Amino acid sequence: MRQRSLVTIAFLSATAISLAACSNSSGGDGGSGGLTGGGNSGGSSSGKTYTIGFQGPLSGDNQQLGINERNAVELAVEQANASGDLDFTLKYTEADDVGAPATAPPAAQKLIQDDSVVAVVGPSFSGATKAVAANYAAANLAIVSPSATNTTLTSQGFSTFFRVVPPDSAQGKQAADYIASKTKSSIYLIDDTSEYGTGLASDIETELKAKSAKYTREGVADTTQDYSAIAAKVANSGADVLYYAGYYSGASLFAKALVSAGYKGLAVSGDGSKDAQFIAGAGTAGAGWEFTCPCADATVDPNMKSFADAYDKKWNTPSSTYSPEAYDATNAIIEVMKNIDGDITREAVVDGLKTVNYKGLTNTVKFQSNGEIEKAIVFLYQVKDGKLSLLGTVDSQL
Repeated sequence: MRQRSLVTIAFLSATAISLAACSNSSGGDGGSGGLTGGGNSGGSSSGKTYTIGFQGPLSGDNQQLGINERNAVELAVEQANASGDLDFTLKYTEADDVGAPATAPPAAQKLIQDDSVVAVVGPSFSGATKAVAANYAAANLAIVSPSATNTTLTSQGFSTFFRVVPPDSAQGKQAADYIASKTKSSIYLIDDTSEYGTGLASDIETELKAKSAKYTREGVADTTQDYSAIAAKVANSGADVLYYAGYYSGASLFAKALVSAGYKGLAVSGDGSKDAQFIAGAGTAGAGWEFTCPCADATVDPNMKSFADAYDKKWNTPSSTYSPEAYDATNAIIEVMKNIDGDITREAVVDGLKTVNYKGLTNTVKFQSNGEIEKAIVFLYQVKDGKLSLLGTVDSQL
């Protein structure tokens, strides 16, 4: 796969806005919300205190994706309090759902029962979101996900669900177009049987069928620890492109098994695997892997340098997958809160999100009537020299 110059990052400028202009009013006229430092004390002339919650995996095999987001949410809250632009004080709270549908309801209930929580960033994962979105809707509590991409989430009547990333149908179509353009024989499509993995794989499969591409699809449970059998099937299949729809914990093990099985083709995965933890887990076996992701990367985009520096300073680690999106989700909520007259209620936040027009780092946060972000952008990354590098948009690589 050819490596593009970082000049290709110029395309991000159309969607990733300079951090100096990272916040604007609902009418898009600019504003504050910048990157001043400081602690949790803030100017609160009204004496009111409101809480923004976060729900996601903060433990378990895929906890890093949740930690990436949690860190960005906390940073945004801290900066908003320190900015002097608020006439209220913000607090932060969190609920660990381990990224699983079974453990999502009690995590959601923790936030729902906290009367001070007026909005939630998350849940992070699609399965967890599907398990609790109706509960949040019943409580009239907005959830703004930075990363739950299952296509069906915005077609099930979840009236308080919003997301700042495009659905798997957008990623799936572009991913299918890309991998189909890279093969002369066939494609092996594997999902991890999770809500996210099967959804993304199904969207890819729909486009592969439309293109009359030759492919084989198979599911391998996300609890699998031994990928030797499926790796051997892929290596012996004659396929020269593999797409794995799942999370980094499985992808890293799969990468090692593929090397042992002698697979020489192109290996591609999605946003659930695009994380530094994949590289740490896969080691040298991860070299050359590529990732489609509806996510920007603050470590390579110069327009996000202020955010990246602030994140690194606060957490002593670089921003990673879905950190900028979580930051945008939080700041969009804060922008809505700033424009509410009188007491800030859950209902008022939901109503405000329906009309918000916030210029964030990764995209303009403006939602369709079903909670879907208006503009869909999907990027392509590659593991090179032991780190993730940006190749460009998927469209630019076709």
